[in-house]
This record gives sequence, structure tokens and C-alpha cells, in this order.
Amino acid sequence: MAQIVLWIDQLSAWIGKCFGWMIMVLTLGTSYEVFVRYVLSAPTTWAFDVSYMTYGALLLLSGPYTLSRNGHVRGDVIYRLWPQRVQASVDLVLYIVFFFPAMLALIFSGWIFAALSLRFLELSIFSPAGVPVFQLKLLLPITGCLMLLQGISEVLRCIICLRRGRWPARLHDVEEMETAILAQHQQMPKQGAPDAPGKV
Repeated sequence: MAQIVLWIDQLSAWIGKCFGWMIMVLTLGTSYEVFVRYVLSAPTTWAFDVSYMTYGALLLLSGPYTLSRNGHVRGDVIYRLWPQRVQASVDLVLYIVFFFPAMLALIFSGWIFAALSLRFLELSIFSPAGVPVFQLKLLLPITGCLMLLQGISEVLRCIICLRRGRWPARLHDVEEMETAILAQHQQMPKQGAPDAPGKV
């Protein structure tokens, strides 16, 4: 079971990192548009389309990666005070009741939009360049499938926690500065602490 979780997490990480490079395309495209618009007074007809398509692709395909890293926003004021088995139980119920139906709806609805767009080879209506947009709509059902797969990994992670009493380790890429500072502070010996009673 742990091997399945690891494989799904690695797949989500690989896809997320690949599509993370879209931020470079977005940055370069936007920078080019700003330059030609304000320096050369010759704005492009495609910059807006490219910006929302690259940002949309980045946003969609980073979802499974973020879920695999437990990075989605959570109101954990109460959650983090619960024992880990209680956390796993609540997560398991929420995944089954809310997450999976939502992802199935995304796959079904996304496929309808994508199939219709692909049938007509839909072009953007926001610019005279007529940039194709059907490929972006194809990402809707693909994202739904990847999120569903990562959801299975999260459910397996909940089951492992219920059995062992602790959460299995997650893959990590980066660490927040706050977490790193706190861990370093806890490892450092306490200096300048007042002497214990009876010591001179």
C-alpha cells in the first residue's frame, strides 16, 4: 500500500514540476508584451490569450502536486489539535463524501466541454489572432483524473494512519523558512538559561 502511495505521489510531483515551467513561458510572454506595447507602441494580438492559457494550465496541473504535498489551504486551528487517527478518520470521510464526487463531476463536465471544443477546434474569442483554446479545455478532464488518482493516494494514506497511529511520511521538495527556523531553534541547546536551584 505504501508503494502505491509513493508511486502516485511521484507521478503528481513529476507532472507538477513539468508544468511548473509554464511560469517561465508566462513571465517571458508578459515581459515581451510590456516591452512591445510601451516601448515600441506595437502591442501583440496574442499576449492576453497566451497569459490566461499558460496560467490556467499551471493552475490546473499543479493541483495534484499540491495535494500530494498537503499544501492546499486548510483551516487547521482545531484539526491540528486532534490525535492523528482522528485526523485520518475525518479526512477519510471528507474524501469519500465530498472530494471524490467533486472530481467525478469535474471529469464528466470537463469531458463534455473538452469534446465540444475539440469537435469545433475552438478558437479564442478575445483576440483577432484566433488562438486555439481547445487544448486548454482538454486539461479539465485530465486534471480531474489526476486529482482522482491523488485522492486515492490520500485515502490510502488515511488507512495507513488508522492502522499505525501516525501519518506516513510525504515527499518534500522545499521547506518553509518558518518551519526551518523553528526546527533549528529546537535543536539548539538552550543558552543563557538560569541556573537550577542549588547550583552556583
